[in-house]
Amino acid sequence: MTDFQISSDLIALAHQLADAAGAVVRRYFRTSFQVDGKADLSPVTVADREAERVMRAIIAANRPEDGIWGEEFGAERGDAPFLWVLDPVDGTRAFMTGKPVFGTLIGLLHQGVPVLGVIDQPVLRERWIGGAGYPTLFNGAPCRTRACAALDQAVVTVGHLPFPKVRETDMRVYRALVTAAATEAVGGDCYAYAMLASGHGDVVIENELKLHDFAALAPVVAGAGGAMTDWRGQPLRMDSAGDVLAVGDERVLQAALEVIRSGKGDGL
Repeated sequence: MTDFQISSDLIALAHQLADAAGAVVRRYFRTSFQVDGKADLSPVTVADREAERVMRAIIAANRPEDGIWGEEFGAERGDAPFLWVLDPVDGTRAFMTGKPVFGTLIGLLHQGVPVLGVIDQPVLRERWIGGAGYPTLFNGAPCRTRACAALDQAVVTVGHLPFPKVRETDMRVYRALVTAAATEAVGGDCYAYAMLASGHGDVVIENELKLHDFAALAPVVAGAGGAMTDWRGQPLRMDSAGDVLAVGDERVLQAALEVIRSGKGDGL
């Protein structure tokens, strides 16, 4: 990841942000609220906006020199050495349909590299936090990915199918990886990576993610013993394209990357 070591005060602030966002999100879960559409056709709710505002205010009060990159309100001080990356409700479609498989994502970048991540499921009150030099904890206890020696023994989750359509080249990749694996699952957004970190899956693949979608995930997966890269096998950074692969056991990483290259063909 990096030689940078996350500090206890940053961990405490990340917990504070998750607590505040969770209090907002729980107020709206399974209630009647307006759903709006964004330019990219993805939905957004009052919970997304209010939770991000609360987190931004806490960061401004505690670390005013840091940058913020939020899904709903964009970037402030985007070139700051420390950049908080916020996705108040990752999995808004699940949230708006009453399914508790969404999460609040809080990431921290240092010089463009993810060094701290939180996946918080506020309704189930489940929280994963991991960072550079800070092994991933699930609700305060260490959690680990599970052993998987080979791709043909793996459970592969296709995290989401992008709307309104899926590129045919990406469908070829998904089909190839699922065919090479033991079995497959679909969906879950950030919750799929949380389950991988807790040892309930082996591989997660997605495409066309934005920074706020993946910045928090990589430290959680890595801190639990796994690895997360782009589809070329490169570490995730601020400028990564957003085609991501997470594995719980690094022994399957190269095999999965080879399958991706084969499925993508000349497009990768």
